[in-house]
Amino acid sequence: MSVTFAQGFSAAGVAAGISAVEGKKDLALVVNNGPLDAAAGVFTSNRFCAAPVQWSRNIVSDGHVKAVILNSGGANACTGKPGYEQSKATAEKVASLIGAKAEDVAVCSTGLIGELLPLDNVLSGADKAFETLADTAEAGADASHAIMTTDTKPKTVKLEGSNGFRIGGMVKGSGMIAPQLATMLCVITTDAVVTAGQLQAALNAGVEMSFNRIDVDGCMSTNDTVLLLASGASGIEPEPDEFNELVAKATASLARQIIGDGEGASHDIRVKVTGATTEEAALACGRAVAASNLLKCAISGNDPNWGRIVSSLGTVPSDVAPYDSEKVTVDVNGVRICENGGAGRDRSEVDMTPREVHIDIDLNAGEAEATVWTDDLTHEYVHINADYES
Repeated sequence: MSVTFAQGFSAAGVAAGISAVEGKKDLALVVNNGPLDAAAGVFTSNRFCAAPVQWSRNIVSDGHVKAVILNSGGANACTGKPGYEQSKATAEKVASLIGAKAEDVAVCSTGLIGELLPLDNVLSGADKAFETLADTAEAGADASHAIMTTDTKPKTVKLEGSNGFRIGGMVKGSGMIAPQLATMLCVITTDAVVTAGQLQAALNAGVEMSFNRIDVDGCMSTNDTVLLLASGASGIEPEPDEFNELVAKATASLARQIIGDGEGASHDIRVKVTGATTEEAALACGRAVAASNLLKCAISGNDPNWGRIVSSLGTVPSDVAPYDSEKVTVDVNGVRICENGGAGRDRSEVDMTPREVHIDIDLNAGEAEATVWTDDLTHEYVHINADYES
């Protein structure tokens, strides 16, 4: 049911003629019908952040959002003042439709960088979306389809708390995925009675352990936006720890679905680093391995090349992750192919047929650990990105 699983939210997804793909649903609208309009957001740290990011970061800062309009088919990034004015005009249009202020409407865009949107199509699409708003599962599904670009499938989540409050969500993302968010637009909704401060704390923690720990291709986007909205429609005030846990589960599920739909990927790769002196050290090592294009290509060819794992591991400075290279072990799918920094069992013993590949690295230097997910790189990835249409 996506964003409509939580009570108090309606949604729509329509074809507005924004995308280069004829007939594709390319504009989504999510409206918070209240009684609360609490909101939190996390955005890209890219210095070339897109106009809708600039707009939405500003309006979310007061902790209130009544609606979100999202489009695929164009990023509206690196478009200067005209691009910002487009985001503002889009928010004003939605505000006029739902009887709110433009400052209560977030705007999200995804697609090709460097071009303005066909604004007339966006605004007429907003009218069309408003007319078809509904709180049904179908409406939520339409919205999740409308934000897709190179995604091959929609990515949604629905969870329910022990006392009945709900969390629902949708995300798009398939390529241009790196730690510190990904090329993604994400809207998570809840009908719990929570404050904006609670939402922001829960979202920050959830994002850090999920979207900030995936890496398809090492590329950071200009448009990443994650929004968490609360309607309070259930009337239920959740226990804080349980609420935080469910938000974390929602972000983890959505992030994992992004990895499962990496552009052209044939393997999902879990890199788990244990035995580190600190979590930061473990994370640095995991990210170094996950970022290796050589390793990704080897995994694509069903080759558990442990040399590419340890060589990437060795790029992490000793002051960041202290360990003795002669004590490091590496297991791939349960087979120890690197023992004490050298050759272990023959890598031909590793079964590489499953979709998931588990790389377990033990630094044998401490008690901390961290996990990062990535994909392999295939010929299909090159084809998709050499002929990209939004």
